[in-house]
Amino acid sequence: MSMTSDSINAATTRLRVESDSIGQVQIPVNALYGVNTVRALDNFPFTARVLGQEAELVRAFGVIKQACAMANRSLGALPDKHTDLLLPACEDLRSGQLNEHLKVSMMEGSGGTSLNMNVNEVIANRGLQLFGYEPGRYERLNPNDHVNRSQSTNDVVPAAVQLACHELAGAAAEALEHLACTAKTKAEAFAGYLKLGRTCLQDAQPMTLGQTFGAYAAFAERSARRLRTARQTMLTLPLGATAIGTGFGAPAGFVDAVYPMLAELSDLDVQPPEDFFDAMSNADGFVSLSGELTAIATGLGKIANDLVLLSSGPKGGLGELRLPEVQAGSSIMPGKVNPVIPMAVRQIAHSVQGHGVSVAAAGADGLLEINHFEPGMACALFSSLRLVREASQQLADACLKDVEPRPEAMSAALFSSSAMATGLSADLGYARVSGLARQADAEGRTFMELAVEQGLITRADAERLIRNSLGTGK
Repeated sequence: MSMTSDSINAATTRLRVESDSIGQVQIPVNALYGVNTVRALDNFPFTARVLGQEAELVRAFGVIKQACAMANRSLGALPDKHTDLLLPACEDLRSGQLNEHLKVSMMEGSGGTSLNMNVNEVIANRGLQLFGYEPGRYERLNPNDHVNRSQSTNDVVPAAVQLACHELAGAAAEALEHLACTAKTKAEAFAGYLKLGRTCLQDAQPMTLGQTFGAYAAFAERSARRLRTARQTMLTLPLGATAIGTGFGAPAGFVDAVYPMLAELSDLDVQPPEDFFDAMSNADGFVSLSGELTAIATGLGKIANDLVLLSSGPKGGLGELRLPEVQAGSSIMPGKVNPVIPMAVRQIAHSVQGHGVSVAAAGADGLLEINHFEPGMACALFSSLRLVREASQQLADACLKDVEPRPEAMSAALFSSSAMATGLSADLGYARVSGLARQADAEGRTFMELAVEQGLITRADAERLIRNSLGTGK
């Protein structure tokens, strides 16, 4: 029988005592964590996110513990009396009901042991609680002997981190696809607007605004595909390797039993690795995923920079785009509106790039049979995956969706530049056209003005030449 919320609240001032090899600790009687968690709270009082704040990781731990319990029962390694207590507690963990008891910092220094034991203790104590026992009655359901049966921190933690990354990467890929769709819609709407293309921030060649936004759409589509490919690699798990890859500590047949169980519970195509020793000692999968996120964030940051430049001014800059006005831009300059969404995306790009450095360093710092720094990699990856998702979504919805062209500014920049020179050089020769461009600049006139004056081309012919060369029609 489950304890009611009233009985739990009434017990808040009571304490229970738990012991480990170091000594005894006092714990609130209604707390579902135990002595290992208390040690971690003392040792790692860091301000990073704690386990209970990482919903995807908690769900991953829950489904892994559930699958392991079912596999152990099928192999006769865990009696029904323990499994029956354990399984409903795993369900509660997966549903997020127990997150307040998952208190260990993600920056713990035990290679994931504190995270794993926090989960084991909460599952054990919740199972006891559900069946009318007070937490701490570990002779009936033990965090190590029963919840952690056939497992080690070394295989459970990276497996859980991978499943969490898989879930978060799916959401990030969807946001990138949404960004691609939004940019593609704008590309189609802006296909008829001629503008000046620039290289090295100098006047270059004519193009259309639609082509600019088409490039953004292509980048977002490609990024989503690459992220989905990297996401699939997260489903090859080290579960069953126990401490270093030997499988020592798990019963014969455990790997063959646990993966079908986990696949059924998670509805994911999880697979064991070809080499468990490789899976335990190398973190290149996390580093590779982080690399993709760094590349994506870099591209998002470049789009953001473009938007800042194209909307700059509007009188003192390029002023070719009008971004949505989402908030006032200054506390002292009335009427000023800043490109706050693109600037935020730039900062997100900086952050993800920094996380990439952290993951790469952690991947290289693994020692011998395992990598001890997966909790830090998890922190960085989870943050990057969320930031990429949020940046893509907000860039699409709060910026690109309602961006507007400023045709007059685009036309003025195009036809006052030497961009038409490339179109004339085939007929007149590079040297002559280059001389015209220099003459126009020296006389303070536009290239088009001089070309028309000398009878080389008309304004209408110039526009027709541009559109025909760009394939946009008349």
